[in-house]
Amino acid sequence: MALVSTAAARRPLAPAAAHTTTATADAAGTARTGPVMRVVGHVVLAAAALLAIFPIYWMFVTAFRTPADMLSHSPIPWPISVENFRYVWHTIPIGSMMLNTFGMAAALAVSQLLLAILAAYGFAMWSFPGKRLLFMLFIGSWLVPFQVTMIPNYLLVSQLGLLNTVAGVVVPNLCSAFGVMMLRQHLQAFPRDLMDAAQMDGRTSWGTLWRVVLPNLRPALAALGIMLFITAWNEYLWPALVLRKSTALLQIGIRSFLGAEGNNWGAVMAASGIACLPIFLIYLFLQRHVVDAFVRSGLK
Repeated sequence: MALVSTAAARRPLAPAAAHTTTATADAAGTARTGPVMRVVGHVVLAAAALLAIFPIYWMFVTAFRTPADMLSHSPIPWPISVENFRYVWHTIPIGSMMLNTFGMAAALAVSQLLLAILAAYGFAMWSFPGKRLLFMLFIGSWLVPFQVTMIPNYLLVSQLGLLNTVAGVVVPNLCSAFGVMMLRQHLQAFPRDLMDAAQMDGRTSWGTLWRVVLPNLRPALAALGIMLFITAWNEYLWPALVLRKSTALLQIGIRSFLGAEGNNWGAVMAASGIACLPIFLIYLFLQRHVVDAFVRSGLK
């Protein structure tokens, strides 16, 4: 009996037992490394968040400094002063500039979103000759630098008599190739069964788009609308070319504090901080839709 037990102990493990032992060891290793990887991931994300937030923090720190401490390197503004904000408020008509900028950005965002919906619906739901080539040409326009089309657009706006008007800023940018591409990806993942059911109920393509498709794309439309609005809000070069008044839009007004006589960085930071507030509030109220859009974009 002793000899039999010794021989059995020296016998190699069966394949099933060896596989079970290996799987158990792998599971134990994963259980040990799992919390470590989560901690490392959170540390990396926290560092990236700090790098993204620090410029905004430094902007407000500089804005709340006194004029005498404008070039200080202290991370905390002390004593705290609102002199820069008061100076900006009394120097430029920042209220009317914000209204003009909001109207311009809203007009661009709405027009680009509407045209993106129509174009993306056609590219995603319909089949026609040259569809792929036309889509590639359409997206290729997104890759053309603005400096290439700047002079032709300026001549066009001048011939239309739209110089020094907000309409001159809006008209050449009514369509966004990025918006078309993004919505097309969402529409390609849209359930075809709903489209077929709407057609069986007698709905036209126009009715299907507005009553079936769009209500299910609210997160994507909200996210795209926010991005288009922010892009239009931050636009500087094209409005500076079209508009001759330095107090027409907020970004052009901020530039007025930088001149050959000297740069008033406190006023620049204060005006920039005021310009960031509408964008922050819009994202604060619509952040749930933005997150849902990016989550659903990877789902089929």
